Amino acid sequence: MMKCDYHVHSEYSDDSNTPMIRQLNRACELGLDELCFTEHVDYGVKFDYDDPVLKDYPYASNANYPEYFPAIDDMREKFRGKITVKAGLEFGVQTITTERYEKLFARYRDRLDFVLLSIHQVNNQAFWNQAYQTGRTQDEYNRGYYEELLNVIRNYHNYSVLAHLDLMVRYDRQGIYPFAKVKDIVAEILRTAIDDGKGIEMNTASWRYGLKDTQPCREILRLYRDLGGEILTLGSDAHTPEYVGAHMDEAREILRDTGFRRFCTFDKMNAIYHDL
Repeated sequence: MMKCDYHVHSEYSDDSNTPMIRQLNRACELGLDELCFTEHVDYGVKFDYDDPVLKDYPYASNANYPEYFPAIDDMREKFRGKITVKAGLEFGVQTITTERYEKLFARYRDRLDFVLLSIHQVNNQAFWNQAYQTGRTQDEYNRGYYEELLNVIRNYHNYSVLAHLDLMVRYDRQGIYPFAKVKDIVAEILRTAIDDGKGIEMNTASWRYGLKDTQPCREILRLYRDLGGEILTLGSDAHTPEYVGAHMDEAREILRDTGFRRFCTFDKMNAIYHDL
């Protein structure tokens, strides 16, 4: 049985200071077969490694690509025969930044195995600090989040799966927002991704965030299945070693109970299927 984690951060993400080798040592302790690093890129609210403005905002850096990809090569050599190391990025795309991601992907497409597409902010207003939610009703910021995601994936196609699809749940201080109110737009998002040959992620960080459901929630998982979705990855969203590979067994069981029979790993942006 393939055991993997396809959403892991290291020192090359601005919100982690964990060396790659520590994440990989933990993955080996758990007996994982593959680990994919997915370092953050959030154009609009963060800056590239060579932007002079970083001297004033040292904790708002995108992945240092010229150092990141050689580090992946180094880890592959160090862990040869122990675990397969994959090179990924997590693109925090916005409609106002899609052109920059097109250029970035074109530059590194030959080095990438996998790309997560996330929406972490809208119009450069982030969710985690409530910048986007402030001044908006719960209806407005929840629907606004999904509208942004739909607009992005209608225009941007260089990604593998949609990460933590109902991300706003993590940052919604108003409580659980009824899925029925956004089911229509979520269905359109899923149809668009499926038609584009893309998938979704089962993000096991829902356990450590104390969410009442999986991420995405079971209703989204069932809707994706009913619409014919098959591309599905498993990721912990780990920024520190203790969360690498966390809750994968529970996630697999939930996916099987939901009707899924396979999940995916990726190589050079191509999906490879495995039995759950």
